[in-house]
Amino acid sequence: MTKLALYVELKAKAGKEEEAAAFLTGAAGLLAQEPQTVVWFAVRFDHNTFAIFDAFDSEEGRQAHLNGLIAAALVARYDELFDGPLAIRNPEVMADRLPA
Repeated sequence: MTKLALYVELKAKAGKEEEAAAFLTGAAGLLAQEPQTVVWFAVRFDHNTFAIFDAFDSEEGRQAHLNGLIAAALVARYDELFDGPLAIRNPEVMADRLPA
């Protein structure tokens, strides 16, 4: 069972909404290099509001993700694409249902 997660809400800068969406969609291609990331979702709530949610079986997996390619790409492009400070939340997973 997944035990730990990361949650990041993102507000795209005006005029950067579709570029932000494309960036998040493309980030999924990097997941093959992060085997300890059990689930990863990039979602869009409205025109400029996005979020990333991912979950892990261990703190080791969560730290590997934070030190991995997706996090590095997000940090590198954050100021260009998104408004406000980068706030990464560290929730605990209380329950899950994943495909076998």
